[in-house]
Amino acid sequence: MKFLAIDTSGKRLIVAAVNGRKKAVCDEVCPMQHSVRLFPAIDGAVSRAELSLRDCDFLACTVGPGSFTGIRIGISAVKGLCFGAEKNALAVTSFAAIAYAEKTENKIAVVDAGHGFVYAEGYGSARLPCGYYSGEEVLRLASKTGAALLCAEEFDFPARVVDAAKGLIAAARASAGKAGSAEQLAALYLRRSSAEEGR
Repeated sequence: MKFLAIDTSGKRLIVAAVNGRKKAVCDEVCPMQHSVRLFPAIDGAVSRAELSLRDCDFLACTVGPGSFTGIRIGISAVKGLCFGAEKNALAVTSFAAIAYAEKTENKIAVVDAGHGFVYAEGYGSARLPCGYYSGEEVLRLASKTGAALLCAEEFDFPARVVDAAKGLIAAARASAGKAGSAEQLAALYLRRSSAEEGR
């Protein structure tokens, strides 16, 4: 399987180029710099993996939830690359990228939503539909079900940080059959932006 996968939904910039068993990963913390660093990171990863975009089976990106601006940057970049290389696109949620990084069955993937709230989705016996929750609500469910709390980056919440690059690659591999037209890529927003709420 050959593909390029990117995640710009948080403070970390993740770019993974997979060429069969060969892969190259860029994983760096660079908040507010994704638009500047994304394409050099793509060029570097594709080159190290000896991969051409035209040889890819699909291009994947994380569609959220997370940073509203970061998500838009990633989706726009992948759409442009897909149209240029005539490739299909694959949407990967932030939750899937977190969940696929760990083999634990009973888990809750969480993403910082600010002000004591989180975006979360539960797996296994921790049945929790993807949504916007108070931190206390998610902690209660984790305590009740014994679920592991997992996240992609550290924030003020007692969740274990996982290898999100590994999770992104695993999620893309597992969902490869769902790749389709890049026009279908859409952001997963679970609440309105701060600007919209402030109106």
